[in-house]
Amino acid sequence: MLRYLTAARRFYSHVPATFYHPTIYAVSTSLGQKSAVAVVRITGTHSEHIFQQLTGSRKKPIARRASLRTLYDEVSGRKNVLDSSIVVYFAGPKSFTGEDMLELHLHGGKAVVKSVLKAIERLGNKKAGQEIRFALPGEFSQRAFQNGRMDLTELEGVGDLIDAETETQRRCAITSMTGLHKMIFERWRSIIVSNIAQLTAIIDFGDDAEINDIDHILQSCARETETLKEEVERFIHKIDRSSILQNGIKVALLGSPNAGKSSLLNRITSDETSIVSDIPGTTRDTIDVPLDIGGFKVVLCDTAGIRSASKDKIEIEGMKRARAKAAQSDLAILVVDATARSCVTPELSELVISELSEKEVITVINKTDAVDIETVAEVRQKLKNQFGDLAIIEEVSCLDYRGIDDLVDRLSRFFKKLSDLDADPIAASKRVQEILKKDVLYGINEFLATIDLGDVVMASENLASAAEGIGKITGESVGIEEVLGVVFSRFCVGK
Repeated sequence: MLRYLTAARRFYSHVPATFYHPTIYAVSTSLGQKSAVAVVRITGTHSEHIFQQLTGSRKKPIARRASLRTLYDEVSGRKNVLDSSIVVYFAGPKSFTGEDMLELHLHGGKAVVKSVLKAIERLGNKKAGQEIRFALPGEFSQRAFQNGRMDLTELEGVGDLIDAETETQRRCAITSMTGLHKMIFERWRSIIVSNIAQLTAIIDFGDDAEINDIDHILQSCARETETLKEEVERFIHKIDRSSILQNGIKVALLGSPNAGKSSLLNRITSDETSIVSDIPGTTRDTIDVPLDIGGFKVVLCDTAGIRSASKDKIEIEGMKRARAKAAQSDLAILVVDATARSCVTPELSELVISELSEKEVITVINKTDAVDIETVAEVRQKLKNQFGDLAIIEEVSCLDYRGIDDLVDRLSRFFKKLSDLDADPIAASKRVQEILKKDVLYGINEFLATIDLGDVVMASENLASAAEGIGKITGESVGIEEVLGVVFSRFCVGK
């Protein structure tokens, strides 16, 4: 169906592609919770009719002007007051969906919202051609796409922005939502289409051209495509780095029993997240705590203490899981007890040197409040002798919070380094990442391989495949129906 909507959009751009669809409505703010304000959105050809019925006005609403109106519900010839609401009308196509839209800013009481929704529902009359129904998840955004107001990358950016929990995630989503990705993809497609045109000219008119001219065109296409390939690869690499920030940086807390891992977790999270006890082996399983550190989403994991002398099957399993978490982490924090006779056991030393040598490891000397400065200096020197260049050392006291802020600052600097971004991070859905790798980059690589063999026809087909891949990303290609469900299914109702 969408291919016909796209064709219609080209020839009838002044008519919304969804002009025949039902008028839909939904609560865009949190439904079911008490709040000061609740926003109900309505979009479709009957938005003006709903405005007139709810306000009792027969005048056409003035677009983009907020006005205070009393809302009524007429039942059995009697008008009942529903609420006093701020009403804003948006005339299509200059609205989010490209259709006529109406926003009702209600008082946020549950009874108020329910009564207004019920009144809108009663205005529907299929026999009279007034089909009005509650919106499906993501249906407002789907109409924005179908009416050409946004492409799929912008809409996915809207979804990511709604889901953003940290400042870094917000920055990732903004690049998509504001259309920066769309501009990049359009430029890539323009380069590819230009090269396809030149190859097509060779195929159609090559017999009338000089051999030198043909060679020059082929070499020019190959150079441009090679440059484009490098740009696409850099873009994919940046997405991969940014995805760490989107999904959460994994940090594992390691150490001997009673070194203070759980206490350190509680101090960083400013909450009693883990049970703290002087009995060795209190933590038996891994505990994942998501939190925001310096604008980065971080998953901090408390693990069981690692030691050799244990016959407890549960504790042994806990230590096995601790090692697995360390292997999966982006960063490990090794917590050392400054009061212990042996600051790092052979088991921990072997884990850090053999299994974590490729990862960043921060060693934290804990319980510095219980020893003097000379002892802390001795522990620090032992760690340097044991781990060499791997020894990044911080000193803290979980009792009086000494050094906790410095540790958090160190973590923030590492997270920034881990992201390895010279500009704003970017976000792209799994759908986009797969298309970039399996369609766009694959088509470019196949083109470069076939152009070297002199197969101009196949080279042109491979470039066309890459261009079609970009079309799938933005939603401008035939056969896009299969991706619409994936894109819009995770949107909330009213968006």
